[in-house]
Amino acid sequence: MNQKLEELLQLALQTPEETRARTEELNVGFNTDSRTWELIVKYHGSLDRLGALDIQVEYLIAGYAILTVPEQLVERMAEVEEIEYVEMPKRYFYGVEMPTDNSCIAQATLRDPYLTGAGVLVAVLDSGIDYRRQEFRKADGGTRILFLWDQTLMPGGSSREGEEEGAAWRPPAGFGIGVEFDAGQINRALEAGGQEAFRLLPSVDSSSHGTAVAGIAAGNSGGYQGVAPEAELLIVKLGQPDENSFPKTTEIMRGITYAVRKAIELAMPVVINLSFGNTYGAHDGSSLLERFLDNAAEIGRTVICVGSGNEAGSGGHVAGSLLEEETSGGKTGAETVPSRMGSATARPASVELAVAEYERSLSVQLWKNYCDEYRIYLRSPGGQEAQLPETVNGGKYVLRLEQTEVLVYFGEPAPYAVAEEIYFEMLPLGRNYINSGVWTIRLVPRRIVTGRYYFYLPSGVVRSGGTGFYRATPEVTLTIPATASKVISVGAYDSTYEAYADFSGRGYADANRTIGVVAAGLAKPDLAAPGVGILAPDIYGGYTPFTGTSFATPIVAGSAALLMEWGIVRGNDPFLYGEKVKAYLRAGSRALRGEDYYPNDRVGWGGLCVASSIPV
Repeated sequence: MNQKLEELLQLALQTPEETRARTEELNVGFNTDSRTWELIVKYHGSLDRLGALDIQVEYLIAGYAILTVPEQLVERMAEVEEIEYVEMPKRYFYGVEMPTDNSCIAQATLRDPYLTGAGVLVAVLDSGIDYRRQEFRKADGGTRILFLWDQTLMPGGSSREGEEEGAAWRPPAGFGIGVEFDAGQINRALEAGGQEAFRLLPSVDSSSHGTAVAGIAAGNSGGYQGVAPEAELLIVKLGQPDENSFPKTTEIMRGITYAVRKAIELAMPVVINLSFGNTYGAHDGSSLLERFLDNAAEIGRTVICVGSGNEAGSGGHVAGSLLEEETSGGKTGAETVPSRMGSATARPASVELAVAEYERSLSVQLWKNYCDEYRIYLRSPGGQEAQLPETVNGGKYVLRLEQTEVLVYFGEPAPYAVAEEIYFEMLPLGRNYINSGVWTIRLVPRRIVTGRYYFYLPSGVVRSGGTGFYRATPEVTLTIPATASKVISVGAYDSTYEAYADFSGRGYADANRTIGVVAAGLAKPDLAAPGVGILAPDIYGGYTPFTGTSFATPIVAGSAALLMEWGIVRGNDPFLYGEKVKAYLRAGSRALRGEDYYPNDRVGWGGLCVASSIPV
């Protein structure tokens, strides 16, 4: 198997389609009708010659592309010299006060310097927007949305019968999916109103998530005001939705590319808001999406804000170490081994996983340092136990415990990642659900250097409430891509108590990370913003209180727009974008209750305070 292929993709290619379809992760990106895979690649040079193989190429930015590849050609595609690495898409999940009531925003907007976000582009990649709402219009009734790209609509139609060819619905230049609408088309729909508006522009937000996020960041209707009420808007409705209506990596990367290109075309600074995340990965900045965002953040005058997710209290992560310090008189058991870390001794560890009833499938990721070697035992709720082999040709191994089939894939370090992954996919045998109860994974040391291990489950959104690790670890539960180095990662706090919100994904402050590119001094999240009971416009014409890091993130995105207006638009600092905005927001952050030191894994450098973040 070609080592350019991501390990999860290698497992998917080795697994029958009917089995993949029963899992949460292994069939993402596969089109059953066309028998093709949608894949993300890092490349150099040109991929134009792939057209001769009937492989579609969609160029993104910074050396990334999305390929649509017939399933029988995936391995042949990976052999092309220009292809450096290939990943399959992952699914992402959308993780009462006014948004300007806290975070020292009023001190910068209602008095000198009277910032509004004017001249800055706020790009919201989400579930769409209710473009009819007054919050997204100017005083004269016209739209503040410069462009709306609905990735779920089919191109080829026309907004009016009999209109000229140039009015046909089509994707943005350089893309092959969805339909792009400009401000003129949006205004025509607003003028028409009613059912005619929907016929002219049939893009809807069915969940309120995107409408709320856009409203918090930049809404303005007189009675309601978002953080940057005069910023221009760029909206991307992510698609194509599956039955759960969650976006995939490829759609996010298309949206980022689109936003960056539009900002350059419009000669405007841009803040991009991403209010979603995923638990799959080493959480160390090494995936293609994380590195893609780091590259995108350095193009043009760009800031990317990402929510840290709502996984801290979901029981989906556990981390630990096989090492413990020797004590005088301590005994050395048969399963202990000396380590290469001074006086420490490596001892076995057992990780217990509760699986609730009616769980149709479940994946478990184990990430470890490649230098560490240990035997792995898996025990089912009924007491059946199996030892995993230490080496497997091709990486894939299948075992059966009770009425559950477990697909196991043994990964290796990749060209862009030093961590090793062992991936488990649990599927029912002869029944609809996997065995419920307590599953135990036992790690027995053989050769230990660091001893650290990290387990992750899928997002709490897609597993039963009773499924999770005993003795779960809340640290390093921030979701991907908040783990990217050059984004602003946003946690949430409860402004009623001025304290960390216990659901907010937690990161690290250089703690004990022993794998990945973030091990050397990076701290996440960068800061926290109010994320409990944030009042925002909904799709029913009213306002609803929203809770989650999804709604703390646009408060920071709007605040970044205010800083960029002060610096770039008003000429106080033409270089106020990228990492410099992050530095200013960190420097201006304020202390929160219950936090003894900063930065930390809960709120980073502290709570957002815009007025203190503007240099004087």
